[in-house]
Amino acid sequence: MFSFLRNLAPFILLMWLPTILPAASPQRITIKGSDTMVILVQRWTEMYPDKKNVEFQVTGGGSGVGIAALINGTTDICASSRPMKPAEIDQLKGKTGSKGIEVRVARDGLSVYVHKSNPVKQLTIEQIGKIFKGEITNWKDVGGPNKTIVLYSRENNSGTYEFFKEHVLNKKDFAAQTQHMAGTAALINAVSKDPLAIGYGGAAYAKNVKAIAVAPEAGKPYVLPNEKTILNNEYPIARFLYFYLKARPEGDVKKFIDWVIGKGGQKTVQEVGYYPIKKS
Repeated sequence: MFSFLRNLAPFILLMWLPTILPAASPQRITIKGSDTMVILVQRWTEMYPDKKNVEFQVTGGGSGVGIAALINGTTDICASSRPMKPAEIDQLKGKTGSKGIEVRVARDGLSVYVHKSNPVKQLTIEQIGKIFKGEITNWKDVGGPNKTIVLYSRENNSGTYEFFKEHVLNKKDFAAQTQHMAGTAALINAVSKDPLAIGYGGAAYAKNVKAIAVAPEAGKPYVLPNEKTILNNEYPIARFLYFYLKARPEGDVKKFIDWVIGKGGQKTVQEVGYYPIKKS
């Protein structure tokens, strides 16, 4: 009898032990899209104070890639440096029944970069457009040395490329000799090493290169991109940066976006080198 009880004791003890449930996995929030915004989005996810229930996956590839991922349902948030096109909104609606949600999350000055040694300090939008269309090919025609201009651009899946083509080139094609770079960091690196180069990209990337002062047209003031000129709409190639979602955010996604557009997230915007969505 006692031997039977001894054999049964471990099973009785197990019956009284509390059930230990596995810890719930954190929700993964995927953010995909603009290469211009990658460093900003990564910093947001690092600084976000309420990460106990979430983990983030941030990837670039370009605004067009992010929008395609949103349409196909493979990302929670699309980061885009340009507005969605009507055709993309129609595709999203066809897939999800929703036109999507647009959230302005920051501002950017789309800067025009040259090598630090380049004596050219200012250009009009018309001159910049002619340079990238191949109508001006020598630096001497805009006050520089008698040397051929070397062009660097983003690839056509980039929202920065789309914005620049629309607002500076008036939707005309880039010159055939333009070298298209996969990301803004690669473009900046190329310009920083080439005394004859010119390129463009987000203001936060302007390291080891010189930003050109830009005038909207001849006779108007030349303006450098900075917080004052961008928030006052003085710099002529400024833009908003966006998050796009399939539907109105809920739960942890909503908490994250509320923080991004709130005081903490907008402070991070300025720390990274971009500009807040409104004056403080």
